[in-house]
Amino acid sequence: MASTETHTVLPRPQFTAPTRVLIVIAPYYRDIADGLLAGAQASLADAGVEAEVVEVPGALEIPTAIKLASRSGSYDGYVALGCVIRGETTHYDTVCNDSSRGLTLLGLDGLCIGNGILTVENHAQAAVRSDPAGQNKGGGAADAALHLIVLARRFRGGRS
Repeated sequence: MASTETHTVLPRPQFTAPTRVLIVIAPYYRDIADGLLAGAQASLADAGVEAEVVEVPGALEIPTAIKLASRSGSYDGYVALGCVIRGETTHYDTVCNDSSRGLTLLGLDGLCIGNGILTVENHAQAAVRSDPAGQNKGGGAADAALHLIVLARRFRGGRS
């Protein structure tokens, strides 16, 4: 049971150098998306990071939007937010696997991405995970992006 497990959470990085993050969100389930977004924005604000938000139709479009934005050179990192709820067909597997694979490939190309695309069985699971006062997966995705930004700057010899 997940509620009895303990997890290690790294402290949220703080930044002295200007830092910009793009949040790419698929608001297909608006209530879930709003919770994810609130958590991500709070985490980024707490770290002193400037955030911009763009919306895309669904989880499959998130990696493409991040790739397009990365070409501008305007962002230090990205937060991918959305929700995929299992339905009656195998489309769920396609969306989960391909959106995750797309983000992973972008990350392996050097982009700093926090993956906050929920993949759940039902709306109740999504609600608990998206709630900023609950599991706060939006905030967790933002924090993951921040940690990767710190690493990227460290390996380039820059300052955070």
